[in-house]
Amino acid sequence: MVGVNKVILIGNLGKNPEIITFPKDGAREDSMSPVVRKATFPLATTEYRKNKDGERIEQTDWHTVVCWRGLADIAEKLLRKGTQVYIEGKLQNRSWEDRDGNKHYATEVVAENFTVLGNRARNDEQQPTTDPYANILNADTEPIDGLPF
Repeated sequence: MVGVNKVILIGNLGKNPEIITFPKDGAREDSMSPVVRKATFPLATTEYRKNKDGERIEQTDWHTVVCWRGLADIAEKLLRKGTQVYIEGKLQNRSWEDRDGNKHYATEVVAENFTVLGNRARNDEQQPTTDPYANILNADTEPIDGLPF
């Protein structure tokens, strides 16, 4: 039997992507050899429901998203704190031991692709933007609240 590991998230970035570079194929870090880039950022997904008293309850979950290579380059250029983004990827679990011998575990979403859906306006002001999607996504853009998932 074949397994499926697929994640689809729509949420907002909690902070700008952090970029880390690694030497490629065992090359020395100070050499002029190609590097592999990794972008990591937190993504908040929020769901709303009603409790038994009919009060609206908001639940926000935080996910660590990782982008590699070319997708990391694109994330660095396009994504900023507050940006709403659609992400497709897979779950990956990691574990490691720190210097004190303590075992740590992490579950991450390894992005295979993403689409920028919009940017959050701050303080209800129209701020200048260099967002390449600014001409596409505006006040006339259809809301995505009716998605079936």
